[in-house]
Amino acid sequence: MPRWTKDLNVTLRGMTRTTERAAHRRGVGYFLPALFVDRFSHMGGIDRGVFERQLAGCRSFEDEPWTNYWRAFADEQIKSAEVCLVRMGGPTTAELLDRGNDEVVDRLRNLLSPVARLFADRTRRSAAAFVADHPDDADAVTAVDALVKAITYLFAAAWPGWTSRRLAAYADSRRVFDVLATALAPALGVEVEKFVLDIGDDAVSGCAILPAHVEKAPAILITNGLEGTIEEIALPAMHHRPPDTALFLMEMPGTFSYRQPMSTNSERHYRAVIDHMATHPRVDAERLGMMGISFGAHWSTRMAWRDNRLKAVVSNGGPYHRAFAPAASFGMAEIMTSTLEKTTGARNPLDLGRRLKTLSLREHYREISVPILATNGDSDTLVPTQDTVDLAYGAPRGELKLYPHDDHCAMGHYDQTMAEATSWLQHQLGARGHAPRRGRSKSAS
Repeated sequence: MPRWTKDLNVTLRGMTRTTERAAHRRGVGYFLPALFVDRFSHMGGIDRGVFERQLAGCRSFEDEPWTNYWRAFADEQIKSAEVCLVRMGGPTTAELLDRGNDEVVDRLRNLLSPVARLFADRTRRSAAAFVADHPDDADAVTAVDALVKAITYLFAAAWPGWTSRRLAAYADSRRVFDVLATALAPALGVEVEKFVLDIGDDAVSGCAILPAHVEKAPAILITNGLEGTIEEIALPAMHHRPPDTALFLMEMPGTFSYRQPMSTNSERHYRAVIDHMATHPRVDAERLGMMGISFGAHWSTRMAWRDNRLKAVVSNGGPYHRAFAPAASFGMAEIMTSTLEKTTGARNPLDLGRRLKTLSLREHYREISVPILATNGDSDTLVPTQDTVDLAYGAPRGELKLYPHDDHCAMGHYDQTMAEATSWLQHQLGARGHAPRRGRSKSAS
């Protein structure tokens, strides 16, 4: 089927509010971006073919059937982890999910630290390969692998947020991640700190990943997009983090745990986290950077313009101007437009269009004085790639990196994009062993 035919069908289903009915017959996968599979399979280290088959079996976006479907896969992984943990003398998964049970962290640290690298590296090493290298730690490997997969399936159950069952899955995914990250942090050479910043009528919750043996580290704020979670960005970030650099992770305002919708006023959420970074005793306030992914790249670009404490910024696959035009919504699934409406507080599609238009950054590219690396796939099907090109050429110190034959945020180059982005920021911020880079480059490769 030609792409335009499918886009027309998806658009008409959205306009007539008949997507759910069609999903019963076609499956939800028909209405989701092709990179949906890549996104979750990369995060959890799940075989792509396995996740494709699982997605094909899902037939409803509605709260109960959607969350029950994905929770069933999470439960399978949780049971697999529990068998191994109990055999090792460790906690049950009920204890792990108990938010009042703090001692579970120490128990997991003692059992799982020898295989901590598997937690942080989901794309290069399979559990089977890890077992081959650590035959005496087979139960620990299986437990870590299964728990990361459970985090991922719980995130799938939570996606894209807003309903009670989805938010419950979100809370469970976060709990498992928080326990594992805190338990395994020492073995990975980092310290993990959770933070909650009160900004009056809203709050920002996030986490910091600090190098264990650096007194004053450069720091990078990383934020993701419309319905992303901290766990989704934390796993690759922990693997690719420059060893002497601190990371501060936050979700985009208007999603999941926030009380207020996203608007231009959401700058205050990011400014609060930058304030927190700049005053943190373990951070060098003169070496702050930011990385945004998907809609989060809109905010990294906006804050590059609005906050001169940032010295370098990476923006990957963001909407900056063209993505806010009415034509950009052609082919967008109903679940995505409804999520945008809830995120922005829009009353209807017309109101959504007006609210998105106020976010345009095109007139401000020239006012971005710091180095900014604009990256994306060269064939983005969600956000016009031209937005990325325009930003790179419009910002005085912009650089362009397009990944060939790739889609939104260059998801097909998942590992490479994170590695190259963090390395670029490391150079720009003058992290240990690197002098700040100067000059500008406009290239696609």
